[in-house]
Amino acid sequence: METPQFFPLGEGLELIQMEQQEDQLVLHVTATLPSALCPLCQQPATRLHSRYRRVVKDLPCAGQRVRLILYVRKFFCDAADCVRKMFAERLLHLVAPWAQMTTRLNEALQTIGLATCGKLGARLAAHLGITTSWMTIVRRIMALPTPQAEHVECLGLDDFAFRRGRTFGTIVVNLDAHQIIDILPDRRAETAATWMAAHPEITHVSRDRGAEYASAASTGAPQAIQVADRFHVCENLSDAVQRLFARVLSEMKAASRQAEGKIPVQEEVPVAVQEWRPDPGKQVARTIAIRRAERDARYQQARRLREQGLAIKEIAYQLGVSERTVRHWFERGVAPDTRPRRKRQSDFDPYTPYVLKRWQGGERNGTRLWEEIMAQGYPGSQRMVYRFLKTLKATEVNTPGGTSQVLHYTSTAAVCLFMQHPDNLDEDERVDLAALRQVHPDLEMAYHLTQDFLQMLRKREGERLDTWLTQVQESQLSELHSFAHGVEQDKAAVQAGLTLPINNGQVEGHVTRVKLVKRMMYGKAGFALLRQRVLHRI
Repeated sequence: METPQFFPLGEGLELIQMEQQEDQLVLHVTATLPSALCPLCQQPATRLHSRYRRVVKDLPCAGQRVRLILYVRKFFCDAADCVRKMFAERLLHLVAPWAQMTTRLNEALQTIGLATCGKLGARLAAHLGITTSWMTIVRRIMALPTPQAEHVECLGLDDFAFRRGRTFGTIVVNLDAHQIIDILPDRRAETAATWMAAHPEITHVSRDRGAEYASAASTGAPQAIQVADRFHVCENLSDAVQRLFARVLSEMKAASRQAEGKIPVQEEVPVAVQEWRPDPGKQVARTIAIRRAERDARYQQARRLREQGLAIKEIAYQLGVSERTVRHWFERGVAPDTRPRRKRQSDFDPYTPYVLKRWQGGERNGTRLWEEIMAQGYPGSQRMVYRFLKTLKATEVNTPGGTSQVLHYTSTAAVCLFMQHPDNLDEDERVDLAALRQVHPDLEMAYHLTQDFLQMLRKREGERLDTWLTQVQESQLSELHSFAHGVEQDKAAVQAGLTLPINNGQVEGHVTRVKLVKRMMYGKAGFALLRQRVLHRI
């Protein structure tokens, strides 16, 4: 019987019978080649010994399950120096020895497993007409040969979380080939150093600012140039500037209390015009004050425990918070503040630039402002306008140049103004930035130093790093002193990051892909399966 073109069997095989049995198609296939190679000595054999039946599963055809019945021959091996006297012919292009499914069905299950993993893959296979179990799919994935990393010169390292804040792994990327070449079960320096020691051809190692990977690169690849990722350096600078904002605002509040002779309502850091909110009301303000008092009490308790010599882990356990939170408190050096709720969209938002401009121009009559924006199409009430204006009245900040009306910023938004390129700011943001710089002389100096460093980073002018560090040391900004001290400890890698085009950008993208694969496995599979799925990704 001629083999249909839509169901190829390969050379040397012939379809002799086809039958329908319930929901499956049974094909009887026999070999037609006159000889077969001995699997041991590779000599052709023609003397037939016997035949036997072999049943294997194959890919479905036209929505029906397919079962192959192979009539396999056994031959005598007549080679005098071969220890095997009898063997069964091999049909390697169709099915592997002792396998119960064809090679193409095995590859299909591997592809389904790499795309979806175990249980989901079994459900998908059932819709495609393939009957299998999730464990079979997992075994097919684990049977794939793991490729060994060969030649790699530019290496990228970063960590990813198995459980956030608890256990981590390491991703290893070939930056020249843009490929993940391995993942490691932890982020210890010894593990990464052992891996790099097996590749003496490495010339550059791109990493974050963590001490583990710096130590691993120094031990495992001392010949390589370490490159500190520019994003992480910029993030460290942003944290230092944010701590500076916290200190300056604290000093301003203390000076305001001393000048007025009373304790005013706790102020917030100025926010952008897009975050301009109406007055929350007494009930909401009372709730916020209670939460802030609770957080301040917890922070003071953490400080007392720290002074008693307790470790961060023990402090976190006693306070019922995470270690990351306690560490964040001590790094900031200030009491934690409550996060503002996400701002809701309001009918007043399109008219905020106009009202703000009129307010800065000296207009204080809320009714007149309401009538003006009503003529422009504002559909809201006069009471809502007064709620927004009440926020403006509480945001006037005394500066050396006089009184300036500045919108209240969160510390994150204020840092964003400092970190952005001036050409990327709109008109309102430039006005707010100018007002922030006039609030305190330390902010003006910090802005110049921050923009100078970012200019050095954008244009990769690493040769100016020594001059910038000298300027920071000459300033009185303790927060930037702390940042500069960290740069000094890792100066060679930071300077390489500010000079060379190498960075960890693509490594971060691969980390996102690894996290996606990990979450698709629902956290129940082990590291070995995750490694297979990542290295054999489709």
